[in-house]
Amino acid sequence: MRMLHTMLRVGDLERSLTFYTEVLGMRMLRRKDYPSGRFTLAFVGYGEERDTTVLELTHNWDTSHYDLGAGYGHIALGVEDIQSVCDAIRAKGGKVVREPGPMKHGNTVIAFVEDPDGYKVELIQLSSPADR
Repeated sequence: MRMLHTMLRVGDLERSLTFYTEVLGMRMLRRKDYPSGRFTLAFVGYGEERDTTVLELTHNWDTSHYDLGAGYGHIALGVEDIQSVCDAIRAKGGKVVREPGPMKHGNTVIAFVEDPDGYKVELIQLSSPADR
């Protein structure tokens, strides 16, 4: 077994696709409309679905907003240079909601950004500057 995808319900598919592709640098992998069900599925990611876990964005045509709920946490992305990534996200109009720094009770350097629907995306520094 392997993990295939994580699904998020989004209120405005084009706005979300712009965020995940242009701000976070993912690629649009596939997209399909389901007119009889009044929804669209769009898959984005950093690699092919056969090789990596991807993100499924589900847009129900008649719903423009979702309550995120208390059970959802975040998506996590590993990055080589967390400060540069945060600067690039901010320059592209993305919202950094926690600046890079050590996590509470640990040393791992993390930051958080927020997508247009309010979902949190954690950035995790993969190596220290001394390791590069």
